Amino acid sequence: MADLNTKSKLHARLSAFVEWVAPDPETRGEINGQIDEIRTRISDKAKEDGLTVTATPRAGSFAKDTGLRRHMRGESEVEGQDIDVPFVVKPPKEGEYQLGPMVDKFEKYANSSYPKTEKDKTKSSIKLKFTSTLSYDLVPLFATKDPERQILVRTDGEYIETSEQKHTEFITDRTSKSDEKKGVVRFNECVRLVKWWREVRCADGNYLKEVPSIIIDLLCAKAFDRLSVQTTYAQTMTEWFTYLAHVVRKKEQVAFSDYAKIPPIDKTATWQVIDPVNPDNNIANKMRVYEIDELAEWFESGRDVWNRAIAADLRKEDSRSLEQLVGLFGNSLKNHCED
Repeated sequence: MADLNTKSKLHARLSAFVEWVAPDPETRGEINGQIDEIRTRISDKAKEDGLTVTATPRAGSFAKDTGLRRHMRGESEVEGQDIDVPFVVKPPKEGEYQLGPMVDKFEKYANSSYPKTEKDKTKSSIKLKFTSTLSYDLVPLFATKDPERQILVRTDGEYIETSEQKHTEFITDRTSKSDEKKGVVRFNECVRLVKWWREVRCADGNYLKEVPSIIIDLLCAKAFDRLSVQTTYAQTMTEWFTYLAHVVRKKEQVAFSDYAKIPPIDKTATWQVIDPVNPDNNIANKMRVYEIDELAEWFESGRDVWNRAIAADLRKEDSRSLEQLVGLFGNSLKNHCED
């Protein structure tokens, strides 16, 4: 693949678009202050109720710095950030992990702490809507004997052991590694591009209407570990999409040795995307064959579009290159790709 100059029109457009989809960095301090306030108020209410909050770890895309400031809903851009605020609580009895009653408790704490704030209750969290574009998800988790591991209860009643701290570290470590190389794009900004592309594709998906962010995180980490990042977004994305198209099409195991040994390949599993902090948790275990195949088609199509965008850019065919980018990221890119 020919080298792209960071001064190329293609790179300039992608750099501007990344800045547009990313949360405003100037708001991070204010948001962190609000998170701290929520932690204190809700933890105090829990204590009054006799519930022990053992930890409130940093978690989610905000903590990982991979979140989006806005999202795609169909063909529309919707402003909004959802910030995860986990509360790790001591279970009433060892091994007793009942999510419903715990969510009810947190609804009571939220109503008492923020009586005038709009709220939504889900099966697994309480959402505090501070503004029309900023909300905080209060997510109860259960403590284990290890302070850095928690029990996450799914809405279907299944529970798994995880580590919010290590999930955040897993991503931020790779961003830090990309920062160590001068003159290259950042890992977390590349994750943002893939997330936006995912949302555009999900809006048009046949069978596949949702790809969880954790799967996007792990696929990007797999590509980064294999290929690192290059001087431009287009070079990086072309290499990543080419590699991931192969990984998903061949249903190769996606696993990491950051915190545990890579488990043996399970020949009975359709596809293995292994939780890096819990090798027993296959995050892709509920994906059907046709959904995995559609995801492979997305990466294959994306790979081809990236190659056409680069070829057009090298020929100085700016309008043709822009047309390819719109095919990847929707009309939003056309409207938000200038400095």
